[in-house]
Amino acid sequence: MNCLLAIDQGTTSTRAIVFDAAGHKLGTHQVELPQSFPHPGWVEHDALRIRDDALACAQGALKAARLEARNIAGIGITNQRETAVVWDRATGKPIHPAIVWQDRRTADFCAQHADRSDWLADRTGLLLDPYFSATKIGWMLDHVKGARARAENGELAFGTIDCWLLWTLTGGKVHATDASNASRTALFNIRTQAWDDELLKFFGVPRAMLPEVLDCAAEFGSTQADLLGAPVPIRGMLGDQQAATVGQACFAPGMTKSTYGTGCFMVLNTGDEFVRSRNKLLSTVAYRFGGKTTYALEGSIFVAGAAVQWLRDAVHLVASAGDTEKLARSIEDTEGVYLVPAFTGLGAPYWDPQARGAILGLTRNSGIAHIVRAALESVCYQTRDLMGAMGQDAVAPTELRVDGGMVVNDFVTQTLADVLKLPVVRPATVETTALGAAFAAGLQAGVYDSLDAISRLWEAERRFEPKLAADRADDLYEGWLDAVARVRCQS
Repeated sequence: MNCLLAIDQGTTSTRAIVFDAAGHKLGTHQVELPQSFPHPGWVEHDALRIRDDALACAQGALKAARLEARNIAGIGITNQRETAVVWDRATGKPIHPAIVWQDRRTADFCAQHADRSDWLADRTGLLLDPYFSATKIGWMLDHVKGARARAENGELAFGTIDCWLLWTLTGGKVHATDASNASRTALFNIRTQAWDDELLKFFGVPRAMLPEVLDCAAEFGSTQADLLGAPVPIRGMLGDQQAATVGQACFAPGMTKSTYGTGCFMVLNTGDEFVRSRNKLLSTVAYRFGGKTTYALEGSIFVAGAAVQWLRDAVHLVASAGDTEKLARSIEDTEGVYLVPAFTGLGAPYWDPQARGAILGLTRNSGIAHIVRAALESVCYQTRDLMGAMGQDAVAPTELRVDGGMVVNDFVTQTLADVLKLPVVRPATVETTALGAAFAAGLQAGVYDSLDAISRLWEAERRFEPKLAADRADDLYEGWLDAVARVRCQS
């Protein structure tokens, strides 16, 4: 059978989905991933829990699909990017909890070396920010006793979550990553497509720790036979936003997608051109197939769905994420209330790690519905921030393909169209991150013979046209810009 298994390891959950060759779901299994916040601005995960959850989800998805391992043509892995794991090569045990992409503990280091930002961006397309893996690795080597000496001796391995899962699924036989995940470490030169010795020296990361970098569709090895009942080849690997770009079939320059999960990430395909952003966006590897690199501009927002999670779990304003749409629709507007969800700083295009969240514009008439609606609208305003920057760097999107858990909420998707003043298209399959990983595995397995074949499988479920008057959208956005200015800690 030409079925494909995708393992989608995200920031707040892990899931696996079995797809048929047409991209239809046959079975799925998902579990939530606990978060750890040991200090303000710190975010950690248990890497061993991630390993165990990924395996359990893969087993559960196969069971739900009523398939056996021998029916799977290949596994695709997609993952939360930038999150760093360092482990002992001999024991396979992490030396420290995984430091999550949202973590800000290395903000002081980045501020002290701000003069190297342009140098870094010219090689990596990235900014000097705690978001990326390099400073996280350096922090672990400097704060775990004996770690630096062990790393220099080749005893320790580094990987982003895709690499960690590959290592564990293959029983420690394969230490590799793909070009899309490598491009998010701040150690990988995306012009030369290789680990960069000058970057390694600057961040203090020994080359001996690093994995081999392969295409996004490649022979990554096979799972141990006892894990799924038989060895299954792992044939695709992409960071989550690059996987969503593939799943949305954004293969032509100018095509744009935006994914709304824990964070929000807008990606604009720039083809074979490395576009150096002048508006604090990131230049990144969109994907690399057959040795050919396709680049993209990306805007990263740290908090999107995480704002809804905060409403539910921290302040208990809603019992479930599904309650937010009804509450938002229960009022005509927020009456000037804005929520700036800078819980871990602000991402693009501000890149202010010291900014903190705030609710502004409250009056005696403000209630739960106003705060909930403001939280949902904040995602749309942040998306417009990104769209404006992309228009200045390259080309403004004329249509936006959206995916992720938040866009099943029609209020959010319609508000996006209104605030952006352009059509927003929701695909038939909103789990495009997992689908993109499956597509990559299918390319390597021969299930698909080209990207055009994948494009023909993509279909829209609904198209949202702007309904709000353009001048009203502009007024609301001006209010957002004023709210952001009030929480900024640096220009």
